[in-house]
Amino acid sequence: MQLSDLGWSSFFELNFEKYKNEGFLAMRIIRENREKYIACGELGEFSCEVSGTFRFHAKSKSQFPAVGDWVVTSVITNERKAIIQAVLPRKSGFSRKVAGHITEEQVIATNIDIVFIITGLDLNYNLRRIERFLSIAWESKALPVILLNKADLCPEAELRKIEVESVAIGVDVYTVSATQNVGIDILKQYIQKGKTIAFLGSSGVGKSTIINSLLGKEQLKVNDVSELGSRGRHTTTYRELFILSNGGMIIDTPGMRELQVWGEDEGLKHVFDDIEKLSLSCRYRNCSHQNEPDCAVQIAISEGTLDPKRLESFLKMKREFEYLQDRQTMKASAIEKANWKRISKLAKSIKKNQAESD
Repeated sequence: MQLSDLGWSSFFELNFEKYKNEGFLAMRIIRENREKYIACGELGEFSCEVSGTFRFHAKSKSQFPAVGDWVVTSVITNERKAIIQAVLPRKSGFSRKVAGHITEEQVIATNIDIVFIITGLDLNYNLRRIERFLSIAWESKALPVILLNKADLCPEAELRKIEVESVAIGVDVYTVSATQNVGIDILKQYIQKGKTIAFLGSSGVGKSTIINSLLGKEQLKVNDVSELGSRGRHTTTYRELFILSNGGMIIDTPGMRELQVWGEDEGLKHVFDDIEKLSLSCRYRNCSHQNEPDCAVQIAISEGTLDPKRLESFLKMKREFEYLQDRQTMKASAIEKANWKRISKLAKSIKKNQAESD
C-alpha cells in the first residue's frame, strides 16, 4: 500500500523530512484503544505503543496519538511491532473537552477531510444538538455534512430537512435510512481515494449501520435502540479507521452522550453567522443581545426573522467557550506557578549544597 492511499500529502512529507535520515518510518494510526495502537504503512499493519521518551515529554493526553494521526515509528519487523517516537503535526482534528470538571482536551479523530454528522429522525432529533455538533465540526477544519437517518420512521422527514438547512447554512443535508439502505449511495460521492471521513453522532443514531452499508459487510456490531427515548448503547467502544475498496477511509467513533466545546470559537461564529452579522448593527459593540436598546438581534426576534431558541443556543455555547478560556488561563497560570516553585526549590538546594561543600 502506498502512503498516498492512506492520505499522505505534501503537508506530512514536509513535517517528516527531519526524520527521514534516522531510519524511521511514517505510519497512520488506524485503531486506538487505551494507548494501544494499530498503525498502517507501506509495510502493512503493526501493533504499536509509544516510546518511554515520548511518554516522558508528553505534556497532556491530547499529544498522544489518536486515530487518523501520522506517526514516526521505529519498526521491529519480525515481530510486526513498532515504537511510536513522535506524532506529526495535524492538519485537522475533532476534539472536545473531557467529561466532568477537568479542563483537558480529548482528541476524537485527526487529519479528517469531511465530518458526517448523524442525527436520528426519531426522538433523537434536536436542532440545538445539531448546532453544537456543527460548531465543533467547523472548529476541526473539516467539511461538515449532515445525515438525517431513520427517514423511514419519520413522516415529516422532508420538513425536518428544511428545518436543519435553516440552521446549517451552506452545509449539505441528506435524509437517509440505513436499515432500508435508502440514500446511502449519495454518500459515496464524498468518499474518494486518499480522503478521510469521520462519523459523529449520539448513541443509537445508526452510525454503525451506515458504515456497514458502505463497507458492504457487517463489520461493526449493531445494538438495538430502546423505543423509550430512542436511546442506544455505545456500539463502538473505541476509535477505528477503515479503508474502503475504492480507497477512501472512514473513521467510526463512540456515540457521545456529552459534547463539551473545545478550542477557539471560530466554529461557533461560522454556525451562527446570521447572529454575528446582525450583531454588527447593534448600538453597542459588546451587546449581550438581552436588554440593550437598539439591539439588532432582539429586533430580528421581534420581527420573527430569528428564532429566539437559536439565540439561546448561541449564548449558551458562547458562555461555555468563555468559561473554557478562563479555565485554560487559570490552568496555565497554575502550571507556571508550580514551575517557578520547583525552580526556586532547586536553586535553594544547589545553593545549600555549595555552602556545605565550602
